[in-house]
Amino acid sequence: MNINKLADVNTRNRGSYYDASVSLIVKGTKVEVRKILNIYTSIDLSSNKFTGEIPEAIGELKSFRMLNLSHNDLRGSIPSLMGNMTLLEALDLSSNQLTGTIPRQLTNLTFLGTLNLSQNHLSGPIPRGSQFNSLPNDSYQGNLALCGFPLTEKCKKDEPPTLQVEDEDDDDDDQDWFSWKIMVSGYFCGLVCGLSSGYIAFTTGKPRRIVIFIEGAQQKFIRRYMKISESLSFSVQRF
Repeated sequence: MNINKLADVNTRNRGSYYDASVSLIVKGTKVEVRKILNIYTSIDLSSNKFTGEIPEAIGELKSFRMLNLSHNDLRGSIPSLMGNMTLLEALDLSSNQLTGTIPRQLTNLTFLGTLNLSQNHLSGPIPRGSQFNSLPNDSYQGNLALCGFPLTEKCKKDEPPTLQVEDEDDDDDDQDWFSWKIMVSGYFCGLVCGLSSGYIAFTTGKPRRIVIFIEGAQQKFIRRYMKISESLSFSVQRF
């Protein structure tokens, strides 16, 4: 739990290392360790028949360098308190029955060089940051519900929004329909004004003055109507 106290005790008694030797699986490779340094704090409990959940108290072992619990029958989720094991360099929890998400607190393990969570039932996005940005996809194989970098399976919230081409076409159709409606309305107004001026001219007997008046009013009306239609069309395009 406290590497400083452990180092002080062993320095007084034997020096800076243990005389015993032990075989460990270090970063996926079996290694025979001799004259073990007292700072070489590791536990290898792999390939046993341990069941149950990983205890939360494991997060108190802050001086650990390596931890191997692979090839057991451990269940439940990965304790978030493992993020307190900030000196951890290698963590192997592969080939168990672990479920849930990968705790974001594991990104606090800035010395982590090897991580193996493969062959479990983990799900959700892989955390980003710190050492997790450089870990290979082999660290996560066999977890079919995991997503995100470095896996090819993208998380849904990371996918870019798809362009709705049909909606854009509908907007263009609506805009074209609006423009045609304005144009037809303008021609209809011009036709009505023309027929009205002709009728008044023939019925009153003063065609020239009335025609000039009607034509002037008609031109003013058309210019005003076109300005309104242009402003409305520009508003539709911006929208």
